[in-house]
Amino acid sequence: MKAVLFFIEEILKCKSLSIVGLEKNTGKTECLNYILRQVKDSGKTIALTSIGTDGEKRDQVCQTAKPEIEVFEGMLFVTSERYYREKRFLAEILDISERQTALGRLVTAKALWSGKILLSGPPDTVGMKELIVQLEKRGVDLTLVDGALSRLSHGSPTVSDALVLTTGAALSGNVRELVRKTKYVYDLIGLKEVGPGRQDLLQGIKKGIWAIDAEGEIHDLQLPSVFMLEKYEGDIFKYGHTLYVSGAVSDKLLNFLRMQKEVTELVVQDFTKIFALPETFYAFLKRGGKINVLKQSRLLAVCINPQSPAGYCLHSDQLKAALEESLRIPVYDVRRMGN
Repeated sequence: MKAVLFFIEEILKCKSLSIVGLEKNTGKTECLNYILRQVKDSGKTIALTSIGTDGEKRDQVCQTAKPEIEVFEGMLFVTSERYYREKRFLAEILDISERQTALGRLVTAKALWSGKILLSGPPDTVGMKELIVQLEKRGVDLTLVDGALSRLSHGSPTVSDALVLTTGAALSGNVRELVRKTKYVYDLIGLKEVGPGRQDLLQGIKKGIWAIDAEGEIHDLQLPSVFMLEKYEGDIFKYGHTLYVSGAVSDKLLNFLRMQKEVTELVVQDFTKIFALPETFYAFLKRGGKINVLKQSRLLAVCINPQSPAGYCLHSDQLKAALEESLRIPVYDVRRMGN
């Protein structure tokens, strides 16, 4: 119970929190509802939204029942015009954005009663970041962002202060494979930050691949595409083997760097920019390569859903123990923790 209380206390220290699922139906909504129940009487102003759509009664892919999202009296929420009109509780509209989504404009409202809500917020991380800033200006102490599908992007430290990761049987029915896949994302989240000097030097760069020389100077390599690595091989390493990649890091890039005679230190914006397979990532590290991030993400908890939408259910205690042994952090089954 002390670990659970610590988990909630850490959440309440944040300005924003993203709930990130490794697969659809890994328990994001269950986790969100648990957190909402725990923080509703904290005395803080809480807001909730989603990157994409969440809160449906039935999964639109698997056609299985899903928990609905419950917003409590006094909380703020952001959703589309369509879903705002469908709610069945009283709320006060605070703002209607000018930005259009597929389901209409975004409505920011305050719940005057408790009730169930479908959430459909900004569809991208840029819009989400802007929304969180706007909510802070309205006096919101904590914004909770529910994820969509298995997208990791809203877990970026450029969007929210911290994240909670959900995993479970929907990711794999094999415990060993489930642990392996979860451990990979855990390792990505835990990539270490570069020093403050390099942060200041690189954080304004949004495009391209850059080299960092021995004196700490940066050089734009003018590389048109990562698909042309071999053609520009002679130019890539003329300033040394420390590279900053502002965009996505792929299997192709890591495999190319792994095959070089000298090991490479790679710097990326954050863990959400790495799209390589686990085998490629670990092979690069085994070769001696290093990957650091401009800003490290803060993982507060890992939560599990032992139930698969296909109908099978893993043993909660066994799954929890296997993950805790691998990750070396507490793992929670919020459904079993009750209120």
